[in-house]
Amino acid sequence: MRITITKDDRSDKIEAVRADGSSVRTLLPHKGAVPHDAVHFFVESGLGITGGFWGLVAGGRHPDEVQEIAKAGGHASAKRAGIPDPSIVPMLQAERAVECFEADLWSGGEGDPASLRDMIDAGCAHSQAPPLEVTDAAIAGIRSSLSEFRDHWTSLPRGEAVSFQWPGERT
Repeated sequence: MRITITKDDRSDKIEAVRADGSSVRTLLPHKGAVPHDAVHFFVESGLGITGGFWGLVAGGRHPDEVQEIAKAGGHASAKRAGIPDPSIVPMLQAERAVECFEADLWSGGEGDPASLRDMIDAGCAHSQAPPLEVTDAAIAGIRSSLSEFRDHWTSLPRGEAVSFQWPGERT
């Protein structure tokens, strides 16, 4: 699946073209230095999470529908979490990890890997989802990719786009 995120003034534009040729588009309000769904790309691909946000989109879900799946399962946020349906556990794990990597990026991305792993574990536990296997090497790789992407994204003029290949690399 080819993912394209176009930088815009109020909301960034996302388009995903799946392997079968179908496509979806949506808007993503600004939140932080980089698009939230781009962080999903780096975290999910870096941790091998195939059932997270981008895996669900690749499987036919509309990006806006993914949040509704979480809400329907009582998991729109970690604080409202009950015991999750097993089918949404990877999505919850991905969201908790993304939240932690976003906070890490906003704070400079240089903290102790064990502390970041502890935050991810706590988020998963709060969502009543099993912990993720997150190695120091995975943390270093995701941090590096996010830092490089942040630098590129912040210098990108409005109206320009970046593309990613799911699963895979930024193009």
